[in-house]
Amino acid sequence: MILGVSEWLSGKLGWKTSHIRIAFVVSVLFFGVGIGLYLILWLVKMFSK
Repeated sequence: MILGVSEWLSGKLGWKTSHIRIAFVVSVLFFGVGIGLYLILWLVKMFSK
């Protein structure tokens, strides 16, 4: 993805980056919450340093 959230989150959770990206895509397609969640996680990532 664009902002590096998937890679950052995979390091925190110990999951593969591709699985997190697939989860974001599925959440956008089926639930419509993936974009908002992605932006919120980007903000958390930016301010947690």
